[in-house]
Amino acid sequence: MSQDPSQPQVIRVAMTETCNVYPHMPASVEALSELAGRLDELRAANVAHHVELVREAAQHGVHVLGMGELCTGPYFALGKDPMWLGLAEDAKDGPSVSAFRQVARDTQMVLVAPIFESDARSGLRFNTAVIIDDTGEVIGKYRKTHIPAGSNEQGTFVETFYYQASDGELGTWPRNLSTNPFFPVLETRFVKLGVAICYDRHFEGVMAALARNGAELVFSPAVTFGAKSRRMWDLEFPVDAARHNLYIAGSNRRGVEPPWTQPYFGASYFTGPGGTVPPLPSRPELVIADLDLAVLRQPDPSGWNLPRDTRPQIY
Repeated sequence: MSQDPSQPQVIRVAMTETCNVYPHMPASVEALSELAGRLDELRAANVAHHVELVREAAQHGVHVLGMGELCTGPYFALGKDPMWLGLAEDAKDGPSVSAFRQVARDTQMVLVAPIFESDARSGLRFNTAVIIDDTGEVIGKYRKTHIPAGSNEQGTFVETFYYQASDGELGTWPRNLSTNPFFPVLETRFVKLGVAICYDRHFEGVMAALARNGAELVFSPAVTFGAKSRRMWDLEFPVDAARHNLYIAGSNRRGVEPPWTQPYFGASYFTGPGGTVPPLPSRPELVIADLDLAVLRQPDPSGWNLPRDTRPQIY
């Protein structure tokens, strides 16, 4: 891709906005034990749904697509149930990543696939986004760095019961541009790509670290709800995109997943240094936009030069 800032460098990007599609969920939380032994079936239904969305995005000419947080199942962290630990899988050769690698090859699309990871080497579990390039190769992964446990006026979330915070273990990813072990930035054919999962977005150093290490586009897949979360959803991404001169894709789950009654508000959108990027027409489960990377290489129209003028020694 040309680095000449006078030339348009437009890429078409997409993210999913959906929820658990497995049709045989129990009628009550108390009956969730009925799913024991059927987690592979549940996972397969959600993977098939996302593969379908990837193929449809390809028909729209999409180059890069990010799926939602923990996209292979329902958001199970509304309570503590050891059964859900069985949904975790290997981040390279597990059934979900294997299917996503195949569809990436078929569509020649870069995919960000957030899964529930089980690390066979350490025995630990992580909330992990796997980055798959347009040849189907896994070129990196990002493990959620900040893990929430709390409650708001709508519900409780206990993610620390299921997985731990990132250990900063990146593996040997030759296309990782970052020197920060917790925040990789992957060089793809289309864009320099970073990830910040859900709760990560609230911490002021996260987008700064990704931008400092070369990210042009950051996917922030989330499962979020509650009044303050809804208010901040529209505020944080535009400020970070303007402050750090990058594009951010905020993807939130949308809908209500049986047997829980917790609604997820969706409202997924792309934003950049100049504000929200208008979406293109598509089916409701896809948000698609065109991003001009040349904008990131132009002087800030405000006259600011925050990287030059930062005084880190006083913070």
